[in-house]
Amino acid sequence: MKAYVYEQQEERRPGLAAELRKAGIDPQFVASDFFTTGLGVLMQPGQKNRAILLSECDELREHIRALRAAKCVSPIIVFRNFRNSQDTSSLLDLGADDVMVSPIRGTEVVSRMNSVIRRLYGHAADSIVMGELTAYFDGRDPIISGSRIKLSKREHSVFQHLALNSNKVISKDAIYDAVYGSSIDQPFDKIIDVYICKLRKKIAAASDSGWQYIETVQGRGYRLMLPETVSKVG
Repeated sequence: MKAYVYEQQEERRPGLAAELRKAGIDPQFVASDFFTTGLGVLMQPGQKNRAILLSECDELREHIRALRAAKCVSPIIVFRNFRNSQDTSSLLDLGADDVMVSPIRGTEVVSRMNSVIRRLYGHAADSIVMGELTAYFDGRDPIISGSRIKLSKREHSVFQHLALNSNKVISKDAIYDAVYGSSIDQPFDKIIDVYICKLRKKIAAASDSGWQYIETVQGRGYRLMLPETVSKVG
């Protein structure tokens, strides 16, 4: 799970980074020019899952205005030093999705990020049920026929993107962008096919019916579907 982080006070960055990484968040720290010349990256495919975490600063409101004026739909979560209901209301009205008060705990940040992201995709609950499969949006691995299956970090990222877009055809490029984004360590372009194959095998092996749940739509991409409409492994 990746996030853009703006922390003006340099001495706070190491501690904040450690707390976020401990919770499974990969922080990419940005400078103030990000909000003037760097917003183009947020318009690229796969970026709406990237939360933007803003620590309190004098330009906080201008940064939120700039993000929303640029049509950025990414979750915006503000970190504040002290509780102030009037300021919190003002930040939410400007376009922030959530406000947290120090001390910041990584596990809570993850939960709040996931809450905003799942609503962004139209999901009110923290999970969906499709036949024997229960997919979670809060970081838990899926349950198949009553048993939890263990997914690697990348497998989970691919699976969660399919789950968020359940019943929709998602291109391989869109999955790739959602998982890797603008990372400089991008792998070979067949890696999504490899992860889809691994996911199918794990799901089919765990399900009582043997259904794999992930359909290939030729020339278009992949879709997480109910078992009645997905080919059975064999």
